[in-house]
Amino acid sequence: MGPVPPRTRRRGLPAKAARSARKLGEIRRAQLITTYGVGAMIAVENESFLIRGLDSWDISEAPFISEPRLAWQLGVSGFRMPPAPDADSARDGVRAVRFPEMYSCPHCHQLQPFRRFNSPPGRAECSSCQESLVPSRFVIACTHGHLDDFPYWKWVHRGNRTGTGSCGGQLTFEADGSTASLRAVLIGCSCGVEKVSMEGAFRRQALRDLGIRCGGRRPWLKDVPVDACQEPPRTLQRGSSSVWFPVMHSALSIPPWSQGIAKLVAPLYADLKEEDAASIKAYVRIRKLLLHHPKYTDEDVVAEVERRREAETSAVRRGDDAEAANRAGDYRRKLYESEYRSLSKPHPEDSEEEQEFVCEPPAAPVDILRSSYGLTQVMLVKRLREVRVLQSFRRVEEPSPADSDRRQAAISPEKPSWLPAFEVSGEGVFIRLDPERLRNWEAQPEQIARATLIRENHERLLSARAGDSDKPVPPSPATPRFLLLHALAHILINEWSLDGGYPAASLRERLYSDEDMAGVLIYTATSDSAGSLGGVVAQGEPDRLAVSLRAALHRAGWCSNDPLCMESQASGADSLNMAACHACLLLPETSCENNNILLDRAALIGTPEDPSTGFFSQALHD
Repeated sequence: MGPVPPRTRRRGLPAKAARSARKLGEIRRAQLITTYGVGAMIAVENESFLIRGLDSWDISEAPFISEPRLAWQLGVSGFRMPPAPDADSARDGVRAVRFPEMYSCPHCHQLQPFRRFNSPPGRAECSSCQESLVPSRFVIACTHGHLDDFPYWKWVHRGNRTGTGSCGGQLTFEADGSTASLRAVLIGCSCGVEKVSMEGAFRRQALRDLGIRCGGRRPWLKDVPVDACQEPPRTLQRGSSSVWFPVMHSALSIPPWSQGIAKLVAPLYADLKEEDAASIKAYVRIRKLLLHHPKYTDEDVVAEVERRREAETSAVRRGDDAEAANRAGDYRRKLYESEYRSLSKPHPEDSEEEQEFVCEPPAAPVDILRSSYGLTQVMLVKRLREVRVLQSFRRVEEPSPADSDRRQAAISPEKPSWLPAFEVSGEGVFIRLDPERLRNWEAQPEQIARATLIRENHERLLSARAGDSDKPVPPSPATPRFLLLHALAHILINEWSLDGGYPAASLRERLYSDEDMAGVLIYTATSDSAGSLGGVVAQGEPDRLAVSLRAALHRAGWCSNDPLCMESQASGADSLNMAACHACLLLPETSCENNNILLDRAALIGTPEDPSTGFFSQALHD
């Protein structure tokens, strides 16, 4: 067990350590949210470790991230960046625990818990052969988030062929390399039982047929009792993506929280929230916080601290209800509604203030876009900030809005008052469709029929994922409007990746689809210079947008998999797409906020039988 200090471009501060611990390696702060978060496995040379829970993180020096709207949604008081101790002097960081516990020696083929190899300190080595050990390739997990070592002894002694409950023999692990299949991976025992291959271990019922139940273990949380779990475990590869799916939320920083007194107080709030008005005023004067902000007074600072304090108290009070509200989609809808309103109004740059959100209309008129393409508004988002938060994670099956509470794996023994997060900056283009033209289009029977087919498939899947949960199954967002906006975002991202020089994986979508919303934000937000070069904003100028949109629509008019792609009545994972495949609409998973589902190219261009049903059919034939 040891720390994994995150690597960051900004020099971090050393975390306080109670005792010396082995340093395992370095990972970026963002990876502790997206890739190697709490409960995820990380390979370090020839060893494997599991990132420990939030209770083991020292956040005393971790920067505070302010995004009140998202904090209210998740029912916490705020967010912290993962701790980043100094690389030279750090003795502590994000903790990790060894997992899986089973290791094997490639020379003597022994398969046993790591501690029995008596490896030298700080090394994973067989004491008999001096060969580097190999962590177990296989683990078992259940959809409730529990994780355990693969039961090798029960697997090789299945059917109780030894005649006893325990033989006391030494397990062996051999991979002869004769084939790439599991048939070449052999498990044996010194008791003389016949060697058994791992073939069939990944069958859904394989472990249940052997009477193996989920042990309810959560090795990433220290000193917590095992859960009583009736969920059948599944065999997984240690490096499989199914072992850890992050549950992330994000929000854009919008006015008033992204500027003015709110932005000034945000980094100080953690120090001021417990102080009274007199202490706050003294702090402001001693630190000379308003020296370069003459438009504000210490009374403004006190008022802002009190406003945040009240909002935080309400968020904590609503903590138990926040998850229920999230399941109903209410908080997410309100979050997107406020962003939609901000994106629809100009927020010009103010030279007297440091802003995190700058949104302006293009200098040229958008008449050509309105008349030919049905775009009623284009906004150039010249500056934006996005906060991304890790709330939980799933195993075996990717997250779904219908997941029951039991599938939400805990990242701390107790409900945390804060969550790990990181922030990125970037730019983008916001496009809003003509509401009147959109209402006329989405009332077409053809569009209603296609959207209904996808929605029924989606709601069937959501009902299956909800199981016997008491919570209501969330409705599917698959409407003609949503399918259109989603397909539009995908074709523009693909086109801009070709025309603007951006890789598709660096562009992201944010869809605003509701009865009162019909917009798309395409943006890039990274921690490096790719998010601030102005290339995405340049794509939003009306003349250039008209050219790229026309080219994207013509490109979408024919797919190399046509006519099969266009004529498909159900495609993609779980039949949640219509005319959409890797050759035309699908994007890298980092770009799509909906996991490449709920897509239909026909919403854009119509069908071969009736091209006029596409929203942009008129523009294609002008």
